[in-house]
Amino acid sequence: MFKALIVEKDEDGKTHAGVTEIGENRLPAGDVTVAVEYSGLNYKDGLCLGPGGGLVRNYPHVPGIDFAGTVEASDDPRYKPGDKVVLTGWRVGEAHWGGYAQKARVKADWLVALPKGLSTRQAMAVGTAGFTAMLAVMALEDHGLQPRQGPVLVCGAAGGVGSVATAILAKLGYEVAAVTGRPETADYLKGLGASQIVARSDLNEVTKRPLEAETWAGCIDAVGGDMLARVLGQMKYGASVAAVGLAGGAQLPATVIPFLLRSVNLLGIDSVMRPYEDRVRAWERVARDLPMEKLEAIVQPATLADLPALGRDILKGQVRGRVIVDVNA
Repeated sequence: MFKALIVEKDEDGKTHAGVTEIGENRLPAGDVTVAVEYSGLNYKDGLCLGPGGGLVRNYPHVPGIDFAGTVEASDDPRYKPGDKVVLTGWRVGEAHWGGYAQKARVKADWLVALPKGLSTRQAMAVGTAGFTAMLAVMALEDHGLQPRQGPVLVCGAAGGVGSVATAILAKLGYEVAAVTGRPETADYLKGLGASQIVARSDLNEVTKRPLEAETWAGCIDAVGGDMLARVLGQMKYGASVAAVGLAGGAQLPATVIPFLLRSVNLLGIDSVMRPYEDRVRAWERVARDLPMEKLEAIVQPATLADLPALGRDILKGQVRGRVIVDVNA
């Protein structure tokens, strides 16, 4: 028997989440059984812990879209008992039971061997959010971004993706302009390496001008909506925006003018179905380029029992940085 956070749906369609003990026979089919050590909390987890957001189709359900731990049993030659592994994406925690349990069983193709130098706890301090941030940085670099070109804007900087993106960019020598709607996070963001704090209100207002002064050499945007539309008109010639989220809305009330007159690139960043080779490259870059000493400033520890309340908080934008869930606590 082992502990798991189970989400149930009652006859009225309401969901209820609670920690209980279950047997290993209830785990879904898969090639590899992992003794989970840590998981994380992401926006999707908040949805899956509550009404589901259309992500969860079958109940009872174990959320947790990422986890790190030790292989306990494997039918695949790529992994053997004792191997340290990390998982993000592949709709685990949504369509497939996830990491909010002391054990998980998944397909071997979904796992990545933990890079040397990273502990399972550090891997979940990074988690899906940090993995996505690294993919965004890599995409900007692949499109020519270099530190000498000017400041890089990070929208939604106090969140999980934004926090890790800020720390990585600063470590790589970029001037980081961090956007936040919470003034109390300014010192936190500066501690991660931000050299400039931009108030959310400065970018939230829609303007009728399709182009403004060329300000940003690059941007990682976790907000979308009006803010992304506004930022597109402020990018330097040939600059790129990596779009990673939609905390501010899925609509994009923009024009094509920035693309046509300034050759601005809008890069979509998906971390869920990312090919294996990209995953390995991104995790190796995380181990090399993320200042691990700054991870603790990002981290908020939690247990399985804390998750229902934290899930509600993250949907309200009230969670700062990364929540690490010790499933064995």
